[in-house]
Amino acid sequence: MVEKDIILKEDVRYSGFGNFKKSYEYAHDWLKGELFRITEDSYNEKLTGNEKEIEVKWIASKKITDYFRITLRIRWKILKMTDVEVEIDGKKEEMNKFQEIKIEIKGVLEKDYSTKWQPSPIYRFFKEVYHKYIIPSRTLEKEDQVREIVQDFKDEMKAFFDLTARRAKSSY
Repeated sequence: MVEKDIILKEDVRYSGFGNFKKSYEYAHDWLKGELFRITEDSYNEKLTGNEKEIEVKWIASKKITDYFRITLRIRWKILKMTDVEVEIDGKKEEMNKFQEIKIEIKGVLEKDYSTKWQPSPIYRFFKEVYHKYIIPSRTLEKEDQVREIVQDFKDEMKAFFDLTARRAKSSY
């Protein structure tokens, strides 16, 4: 069985003006650039009047060795999003106004993700020995790698929203 250890949970919160489509694409492109394989687990949209609520769940995974894999579980929750038109640098631009956009990021370190060590009791015994006595320092190193990826993704998204907010506020 695959061992999954949740290493770090973080979230990004933002309220104000932005562009959901561009933020979605930016996050997707950033993860692709970091060589993650992304699966959209679900996408739900609810329309109430002219307001939308959206929930999106991604699973992004990246093999780092034959034994370790990083998985990010990312959940977007957008509350009361409306379409607005703003003027930026003299040009009208379609944007969105959010009551809140929240991106939850859960960083998971998976061990033996291909379950090579599961077929028999002897393999499971060797796996326990391997975990306890051979790779503890390597495991800590991979956990640090998960923390760094989660923090980098969080920082990138915060910077994206901050930049978008500055552009929109200066013209709205």
